[in-house]
Amino acid sequence: MKDFLTTQNWSQSSLQGLIDQANEFKLGLDSDALKGKSVGLLFFNPSLRTRTSFELGTWQLGGHAVVLEPGKAAWPIEFEAGSRMDGDTEEHIIEVAQVLSRYCDLICVRAFPKFEDWQVDRQDKVIKAFAKYASVPVINMETISHPCQELAHMQAIQSLIGKPQNKKYLLSWTYHPKPLNTAVANSSLLISTKFGMDVTLLCPTKDYILDKRYIEAAEKQAEQNGGSFQISHDIESAYADADIVYAKSWGALPYFGRWEEERAIRDEYQHFIVDQKKMALTNGGQFSHCLPLRRNIKATDEVMDSDYCFAIEEAENRIHVQKAIMSLLIKNTEQNAS
Repeated sequence: MKDFLTTQNWSQSSLQGLIDQANEFKLGLDSDALKGKSVGLLFFNPSLRTRTSFELGTWQLGGHAVVLEPGKAAWPIEFEAGSRMDGDTEEHIIEVAQVLSRYCDLICVRAFPKFEDWQVDRQDKVIKAFAKYASVPVINMETISHPCQELAHMQAIQSLIGKPQNKKYLLSWTYHPKPLNTAVANSSLLISTKFGMDVTLLCPTKDYILDKRYIEAAEKQAEQNGGSFQISHDIESAYADADIVYAKSWGALPYFGRWEEERAIRDEYQHFIVDQKKMALTNGGQFSHCLPLRRNIKATDEVMDSDYCFAIEEAENRIHVQKAIMSLLIKNTEQNAS
C-alpha cells in the first residue's frame, strides 16, 4: 500500500500490525527508519496534537519535518482540474505535489471540509489530489476522516480492555456551540467495526446520522468481523452496559452550509453532555475524546478528571502510531524501489 488515506482499504491484521509496532515504540524502541529522510507536513487547518506528534515522531525516527501552511506561509493552492487561475490561488496541486515529491520522502496533509456543501466536501478532493499527483506516500492527517486518530484510539482501547471483539462501544454525539467536522466520528465507526465491536451510534435525531458512506461501511465491517452496529436516539439504552464511550460533536449534514438554521436545533440537545450520571449506566465503562474538548460543554470536569478517562493516553498514542505508519510506508517504498 503506497498511501495511508483511510483504514477502509487496510485489513484488520494490517492495522493490528501497525498497532503492535506502535506499542513497541511506546515501550521505548529506538529506530532510525527515517534517517536521511524528509517529511512534508501541510496544514490547511490549525493543529496542536497532530503537528507536534508528526514533527517529533519524524525527528525521533531520524528524519526532518518541513511544516507548510498553504495560504499563510506558503502559496495558496488550486485543486480544480482545468481551472482558469485568475483568483487567489497561485499554483496548482499538479505542480505542488510533483515538486514536494522531489524534496520529500513522505507528504502528510491536514485539510478540513469547507462546511459549505457536503456533496462537494465528501469527495475529499484535497487529499485525493495529493495522492494522485505525488510520487511518494501520502498520509491523511485529517480530512473527512482521521485514520491516525483511529489507530491511537484502538491502541488505547486494547491496552485497557484487551481484545475488543464484541465489547460494547458507544459513539455519542455531544453538543458544541459550533458545527464541527464529522471526521473523527466517521473514523470512530470505521475502527470500532473493523475490530468486531458491538457498536452503537447515539445522536439526537436522524439529521445527525453520519454520511451513508460511513454508515454502510460500519454495517459491512460489523458483519465481516463478527460485531454489530445500530443507531440510537435514546440516551439511557445507548449507554447501558457500554464498555467504551467515545464522545464527539458534529454538525447535521442536511443543514450543511445553513448553520444558523441548524444551530436552533443543535441548541436543544445540550443535555447530551457526557456526565457521571450517564457513565454510571455503563459496564464500568472507559471514556475518551480525541481532543480538543470544551469542558462542561462536551463532558463534565468530573468525567474528564476521572480514572476512567483515557483521552490523554489516546493523545500520547498519536506519536507512536504515526511513527509506525511512517516507518512502514518508507519501508514499502524502499522495497518497491529495490
